[in-house]
Amino acid sequence: MKVTAKRNRSDSSSAAVIAAQNAAKGSLAPPNHITLRMCDREFWDAVVSARARSTWNDSDLSIAATLARAQADVERLHNEIDREGETVTAANGCPIISPKVKIVEMLTKRIISLVRILHVHAEATVGKSEDSAKGLANERTARAAETDDLIPTLRAVG
Repeated sequence: MKVTAKRNRSDSSSAAVIAAQNAAKGSLAPPNHITLRMCDREFWDAVVSARARSTWNDSDLSIAATLARAQADVERLHNEIDREGETVTAANGCPIISPKVKIVEMLTKRIISLVRILHVHAEATVGKSEDSAKGLANERTARAAETDDLIPTLRAVG
C-alpha cells in the first residue's frame, strides 16, 4: 500500500498559519553546496519567492541557483553591450556582432528552460493569460474611473 502525504487545502486556516510562518522566515537560503555571487542574490530571492517555500527541495534549489546566475549574467552583459555597442571590429576591420550578444541569446534560452523546469513562469505564478486579461481589463476600468471627478482618489485627497 502506497502512503502519500496529505496536502493541506490552500484556503484552510492551517495553510494560512503555515504561510505566515514561512513568510516570517524570509527568503530561502541556497543549499550548503551552492555558492551564489552577490550579484546573483536579488535574482535568487525573486526566483525562490515565486513558489511556496514548502514546495522547494534541494534539487530545485540547485536549479534555481543556476537560473539566478544566468539572470545576473544577462543583466551584466546587457549593461556591457549598452556601453560597448552590439558590434565590434573584427581583425580584418569589418564590424561583426559582439560575441556578448550571442552569449545573451544562449543564456536567455537557458533561462526560459529553467523557468519552465522550476515552474516559476507567468502561467504558473499568475495564472492563464485569459485570467490575466480579465484582471487587466478590471485595472483599466479602475484607471478610467480615476479621471472621474466625482470619485475621490488618493491624489485628490493629498
